[in-house]
Amino acid sequence: MVSYTTESIRNIALIGHAAAGKTTLVESILQYVGKLSAAGTVEKGNTVCDFDPQEKAHQHSLDIALVHFDYDNTHVNLVDTPGFPDFIGQTIAVLPAVETAAMVINAQTGIEAVTQRMMERATERQLCRMIIINKIDTENTDLPGLLNQIQETFGKECLPLNLPAKQGTAVVDCFFNPTGESDFSSVATAHSNLIDQVVEMDEELMTLYLEQGEDLKPEQLHAPFEKALREGHLIPICFVSARTGAGLKELLEVFTRLLPNPAEGNPEPFFKGDHGSAEELHAIPDPQQHVVAHVFKVLIDPFIGKLGIFRIHQGTITKDSQLFIGDGRKPFKVGHLFHLHGKEHSEISAGIPGDLCAVAKVDDIHRNVVLHDSHDEDQIGLRPLRFPTPLFGLAIRAATRGDEQKLSDTFNKLLEEDPCLALEQNLHTKETVLRGLSDLHLRITLEKMQQRYNLQVETKPPKIAYKETVSQGAEGHHRHKKQTGGAGQFGEVFMRIEPLPRDAGFEFVSAVVGGTIPTSFLPAVEKGVREALQEGAIAGYPMQDVRAIAYDGKHHPVDSKEIAFVTAGREAFLDAVSKAKPIVLEPIINLEVRTPSDSVGTITGDLSSRRGRIAGTDAGPRGMSIINAQVPLAELDGYESQLKSMTGGLGSYNIELSHYDPVPPDIQQKLHTLHQKQKQET
Repeated sequence: MVSYTTESIRNIALIGHAAAGKTTLVESILQYVGKLSAAGTVEKGNTVCDFDPQEKAHQHSLDIALVHFDYDNTHVNLVDTPGFPDFIGQTIAVLPAVETAAMVINAQTGIEAVTQRMMERATERQLCRMIIINKIDTENTDLPGLLNQIQETFGKECLPLNLPAKQGTAVVDCFFNPTGESDFSSVATAHSNLIDQVVEMDEELMTLYLEQGEDLKPEQLHAPFEKALREGHLIPICFVSARTGAGLKELLEVFTRLLPNPAEGNPEPFFKGDHGSAEELHAIPDPQQHVVAHVFKVLIDPFIGKLGIFRIHQGTITKDSQLFIGDGRKPFKVGHLFHLHGKEHSEISAGIPGDLCAVAKVDDIHRNVVLHDSHDEDQIGLRPLRFPTPLFGLAIRAATRGDEQKLSDTFNKLLEEDPCLALEQNLHTKETVLRGLSDLHLRITLEKMQQRYNLQVETKPPKIAYKETVSQGAEGHHRHKKQTGGAGQFGEVFMRIEPLPRDAGFEFVSAVVGGTIPTSFLPAVEKGVREALQEGAIAGYPMQDVRAIAYDGKHHPVDSKEIAFVTAGREAFLDAVSKAKPIVLEPIINLEVRTPSDSVGTITGDLSSRRGRIAGTDAGPRGMSIINAQVPLAELDGYESQLKSMTGGLGSYNIELSHYDPVPPDIQQKLHTLHQKQKQET
């Protein structure tokens, strides 16, 4: 059976921007604890975590990787995560699997985009957080300045647990040790600040500390330290050099002695029941209870098939366990249970609460589902994660005739693996559009299609994902009457429409009284309205943010059929829309541009020419500036190459969907004219 307990497990995700050194840090830790005879390097392509051929070729992480090791009677699960914002969805998906999010910051470059965004996400999920400052031995680093930047950005609760010493070749502890020499700041002051912060969580301890001046032992501080972590009252900072090993011993002591185990961390927010009436519940990390496990990652391996990776929150899973997938009625038998260590799959006999495990060749398993062994746990889910909206798109079709089914199957596999890929079937343009977070995200996905699945595709830029809505209320009416010698068709609908708040979606309401439209035909009326929503009214784009109210109509006891009310509902809705001042909406994105400071004027001028609104400019590290703006997505065609040109190749940007806004009247007219022309041609 298992050689460790839930209380001895530590689950930690290493999170941070690209080039922070997360993968190298994992290598150094594994060497230090004896799991590796020699640490690999990203440049040589021989690290444990970056084992995928694409990762080796690109020399950076593209997906998460799990490793585990035992140290000081503690079983540690580390999750290495991608650092580029293009693959942030993989990192977000890991959050429910760990108690602690460890933000790794490059001492040279300071706080970068992914670190800031993921700190916000970890805070939302109420994870314990810590900060690891890596590369402390690198020349031209300003560690005191970086510490100030961290406290200004993330709060004064960010306090160093240790400090660099001997020009970054060593680290001195500030929590267990109240004295010592460091390269900057005072160990005694850092120790005092930590104790002050921790004892605030325990009134009795604070009284001992303040009134009696007693020295507090580490075991007295454990419970309030854990509470401070759980409540975000303390975000500890550790210094390390993954390259030289400085600070590794101290970091591992923090992992094993101070970070929470699965019984101490904030429990994940599960719910039971339908979403409208769901009740929140917390899994109990008890190995004797019913099983509750959450699948946070799915991998499709060409050789072993689908691999479901999950965190056990409650109960014990063995190789003979019978598990239900979500609300499925038929269980599957766990034939093989694995621990993952890079690309290695080691078979285990059992998994306990807190374990990160995997099962293979279970076709029905999918990401974000709950596994359980009793129907008492039916209708259990986890509060959904918030992923960035995939905005970049490519219209894709198979390069070889006859590969359409293969393309469809490949799409399904890719979507299961990556929560930030989306597939659209555009009925208006007859395009299949694959959407991701960036051009790089899509290029990596296309590489995977070719290398892993041997599938050649043709691509082209898709049309912008415009939407339509109405700007005022109106009424519409349609009578559908068709007589063809025999039973005819008859249906009449009176409809009123109202605009809804932005992003509210669509509502269908029946206000019919007196049976003028029989209840059995109301679903057909709604079906007709939904057909019209997909087809659009002005430029052929889907409609949103509208309420349709069917309030009157007529029927015929013989000729009224479902098809008649589908048509009448659709046409009555379109009649009302034509009177409700319909408008086209375009996606507006939040754009963050990192640029050399001497290029700020050029960048802001260019963004203004693209109908952009500059929200602000902040000073970044090492002569860089950060520009925040809101820009219509339609205006960013070719922006990546333009930005490189304006900044000498040094500029970069991130985008995230903000909202939808009406397009200017001239653009709406162009879209309407183009739509009419396409309708005439077809």
